[in-house]
Amino acid sequence: MAGWIYGWALFASIAAVSAGAAPFVAPLLGMRATPLSSGLVALALVFITTLINLSSTKLLGRVAMFGFVCEIIGALVVGTFLLVFHRHQPFNIVFHTAGHGAKGHYSTAFLSAAIVGLFTCYGFEACGDVAEETPNPSVAIPRAMKSTIYIGMSASIFVCLALILSVPDIGAVVSGQSSNLIENILSDAFGTLGTKLVVLVVLVSFLSCILSLQAAASRLLHAYARDGMIVASPWLGRVSDKHRIPANALLLSGIIAAGILIAGIFFSNTVGTIVSFAVVGIYAGFQMVVIGALFARRCGWKANGSFQLGYWAWPVNILALLWGIAAIAQMLRPSGDGASWYVSWAMALIFLAVILCGAAYMLVFRPYTSSTAPAGDAWQLMPTDKK
Repeated sequence: MAGWIYGWALFASIAAVSAGAAPFVAPLLGMRATPLSSGLVALALVFITTLINLSSTKLLGRVAMFGFVCEIIGALVVGTFLLVFHRHQPFNIVFHTAGHGAKGHYSTAFLSAAIVGLFTCYGFEACGDVAEETPNPSVAIPRAMKSTIYIGMSASIFVCLALILSVPDIGAVVSGQSSNLIENILSDAFGTLGTKLVVLVVLVSFLSCILSLQAAASRLLHAYARDGMIVASPWLGRVSDKHRIPANALLLSGIIAAGILIAGIFFSNTVGTIVSFAVVGIYAGFQMVVIGALFARRCGWKANGSFQLGYWAWPVNILALLWGIAAIAQMLRPSGDGASWYVSWAMALIFLAVILCGAAYMLVFRPYTSSTAPAGDAWQLMPTDKK
């Protein structure tokens, strides 16, 4: 069930990131962003990333690394420039409410603000999706995940702070009067040409992200197909003789993401729902692992791997569970903006539908009985793996 939810969240993430990148392309090409043009651009991005992923794993790694480097360097350059030459607010503005929320509770405000972190600290688990293709994964994968979180989160916090301090009128932003905030800040700070260069760097980062998500989704599909646990397993389990990649699984991941994007062209408010479900689905998949780990610890299980938490295992596990449940509940909560009930609850309904479909498939077809893979602590099953 964890893989089922995580898989659909990955498909939604591919569509969500593609849809999020599309509005940046329009001003870069001098076009006006419309739902149709944005949808077509998003479909083109999925098509391009599918071709790159089908080329080879080496090309995927090079493009992903190039995007990562562009993202970090771009974040440092843009953030530093905004703080030095375009700062309008004092640093203590982050502790002010701008006259709003006087009657609210701190915990609600904290969880609402934490959603920014939930959307930012996202995708680091994709490092583990290519563990079978990584030498010495027990050491390399935890190190890669931690590096991704530390570097990525630091850069995101830095840019976010720079953007907040560069807002001329915080009150207008809080009240909703100021639209296209980031575009306006960049345009004021860098001018037309500079803004296009910044947007180009952002697009490279988006492209890198889509590539990584599609690679992760295809590896998940291939893993289940290899064990005969999903429909069309023989076809999805095939590996390209030339490039040694799961080509059919890559194609299907691109097709599903494209289908989600096509639906978004014809239905309003779909993009926001897609993005939100992608994040909720990812964190729901995380929490199933957290719950499983907590249950295993209660039964006496102790990790044997190179990466261990030691005495911190129990408190970290419990805090992770509480934090994850609170975050999911906060994201599923309707916005209360007066929209129709099916719009307000769209994300929760989609999330429930994914769970029910997965449960029905699991109970009726019992795919977990098809797998011949060993179950248990990987370090007990593979004692010859060396650090």
